[in-house]
This record gives sequence, structure tokens and C-alpha cells, in this order.
Amino acid sequence: MLSGVEFIKQSLGLHLFFARIMKEHAFFLQMGFTPRDMSFTAQADAFRREFDGILGETISLSNGVVNPGVLQSGEVITPFTLNAERATIYFTGVQIPTQLTQAEAGLAGGGRIPANPMLERHVFALNQRAINATAALIQFKNNILSNVLNCKMFTLNYPLLIRHITREAELYFQQLRRLQNRKGINLKREDHELEFFWNRQMGEHAKFIRGLLDPTENDLINQANNFGNEFDQLTEKAKEAMDAAAPPDKITEESLKATENLRDFKAQGTQGILECKIRSIIIPLLGDHVLREANHYLRLLKMFERGK
Repeated sequence: MLSGVEFIKQSLGLHLFFARIMKEHAFFLQMGFTPRDMSFTAQADAFRREFDGILGETISLSNGVVNPGVLQSGEVITPFTLNAERATIYFTGVQIPTQLTQAEAGLAGGGRIPANPMLERHVFALNQRAINATAALIQFKNNILSNVLNCKMFTLNYPLLIRHITREAELYFQQLRRLQNRKGINLKREDHELEFFWNRQMGEHAKFIRGLLDPTENDLINQANNFGNEFDQLTEKAKEAMDAAAPPDKITEESLKATENLRDFKAQGTQGILECKIRSIIIPLLGDHVLREANHYLRLLKMFERGK
């Protein structure tokens, strides 16, 4: 059972990563609807604002409290995040609150902090707010996907992307529910489940990038395609490991190396998009979004390695 201090640290660390991911999911959905579906655009915007609020509340509680490794991993913000947000505001007119990113840049990690029952109660309430918002967002995403698959709606987002971002919301929801019950993540028991999950997500990132690049970007398209194929194989290996049919250490090592390479590809791509050197229909914030997810997965993989 988690102590009060660990409950606070793990909860806030989870929100710093996932609340930003959720608000950006809502934004990507918001940008993908046609004028006919303005009610869906408004709903997506409301979700984006709600997760802005959850992230803002998290930031206000996090300084000197969260684990330094979370802040140093590049999963909270990257060197590109602020400029990616500013460019995305310019292109879309949506007023993304960049002050949250600036506040996150000033956060300091915490070491050993004393028990704080008042903060613990505040974090519990924040978790519940996030659980409610995430459950509603999952339902919203499933509704969109159903409409798209049944030809009742057109959106600029791939059906697979909608399923992809729903999976991430479901993971956030599950981990929040576990924390509310004071149960931490048992990395030794769950590492292959998370490797299967994130290897699949990384492979799909590569395929989305491949499909959003301009057809003239042959080298980048080929690189993205190769990453997609590599992570398809790693996903299958992680699935075999879950069934105890493959040696665990080797798979984690392979996943770590592949994710480092993909992380570098994403970082170069995000920089290239911001500098207007890459032809694509990738909104700048999407480049930074998938980069942060790779950084999050790398932190997990390094923890898996230390635990073996």
C-alpha cells in the first residue's frame, strides 16, 4: 500500500505527463472536425479547457514535491514545447495557455518530503476530477470513432489515431483508479504489459508520421516506415514475453535502443517542422506531443532495466 507521500508524488507526476497529453488529444480532435460538426468542436474545446485546469492545479502543487526524474525526463516539457505551442496558436487561432509551459519550466523536483495530510486530500480530489474528466473523454472518443467507422462523420484524424489516443486515456484512467486505492505500479510484474502497450504506440506514431509527411519527403517517409516495422516486431516480442515465451532482459534492451533512435528522429522532425524545413501536414504541437511520449517511455524502460 502506498504511503501518503508516495501517493502524492506518483499522482502529481502522472498528471504532469498525462493531463497535458489529454488536453492535446482534445485539441487534435477539435482541429479535425468539419463545420457541420461544430457541436463536437465545442465539446472537444471544453475538454481541452478542463484538462488545462487539471494541469494548472497540478503545477501549483508540484514544486519541490514530484520526483526529479519525471521533470528531467523530457516527458513534461521539451526544449521545443513552448515554441511548438506558439506556432500552433499562430496556425489555428486557438489560445493555448503557454503560461502553463512556462510555469512547468520553473518546477523543481523534491527529495524526501514530510507527510502532509492536507496536500494528500487535495491530491485525492484532483485525482477524482481527472478520473471524471478522463472517463468522459474516453466516451467522447469512442463516440467519434463509432461515427467515423459507420460513415456518420468525417474527420481529418485517422480512425486508428482516434483508437490510439483512446488507449492512452484508458491507461491514464486505470493508473489513476489504482492510485486512488493506494496501489502503486508494480514495474517488475507489469513491465512487459507496459512494453507491449508503448511499443505498439511508438509503432503507430511512426506510421502516423509516415502518413502526414508530404509525398516528396522520401527519406523521412522511409525512415518512419522502418521504425513502424521495427516496433511492430518489438510489440510482438513483448506480447510473447507476457506469455513467458521470450527472455525478458533482451526485449527491454531492444525496446530501449529502438525508442532512443525514434526519440532522436522525432526531436529532429519537431525541430525541422518548427524551422519550416520539413514539408508535411503535421501541426507543430503534434511533433512535440509524440516526442514527450517517447521520453516518458524511455524513463519507464530505464526503470525496467534497473529492476531486473
